[in-house]
Amino acid sequence: MEKVPKKIVIFGATGNTGLVTTEYAIKNGYEVSVFIRDPAKLPADLKPHKVFVGDVLNQENVDSAIEGQDAVVVTLGTRTDLGPTTVLSEGLKNIINGMVKHHVKRITCCISAFLFWERSKVPEMYIPVTEDHERMLNVLKASDREWVALFPPHITSEPSNQPYTLKNDKPYGRMISKYDLAEIMVKCLTDEERIGHTIGMGYEPKS
Repeated sequence: MEKVPKKIVIFGATGNTGLVTTEYAIKNGYEVSVFIRDPAKLPADLKPHKVFVGDVLNQENVDSAIEGQDAVVVTLGTRTDLGPTTVLSEGLKNIINGMVKHHVKRITCCISAFLFWERSKVPEMYIPVTEDHERMLNVLKASDREWVALFPPHITSEPSNQPYTLKNDKPYGRMISKYDLAEIMVKCLTDEERIGHTIGMGYEPKS
């Protein structure tokens, strides 16, 4: 890309992955803005540069958060709601539209390793949200942005004590620490080898 991103906005910053991604980005010197629905869910000790409160389905809200940024990080989720939804994909459409409007090229987006699976092998309870994850990927592929789609397997809450491996366009491993995922989300913003790829991740199998 033309310049190393310094100013980034994180969508979904108060989710399980979003909080640690925000913390990692701040600690590593980025000027971090967050886009959230409920400011009460932002921990008092987490100090982003700017806080944008809004709805990802509102294009004007999204545009205001993207204006002036160098890159975008997307960690949108549905928490425990696994029912049918289009919020993730429609929200991502608005994010891409905002990036085009404000000439922001680089985006990393957290989706799901289930997209590596044959749909018939995805557990039935996860199929509705996986279908929207697939629509998210299609939104990225249809865009002209410099996108990286992260496909994490099972996300654990424990810190990792081992190196992770990334694979372009193929699954790897059965789990990833949310802390490692946060690092991956941010580092892939400047990893040219990952642009335009779906990224599998995980740890070396234990013998």
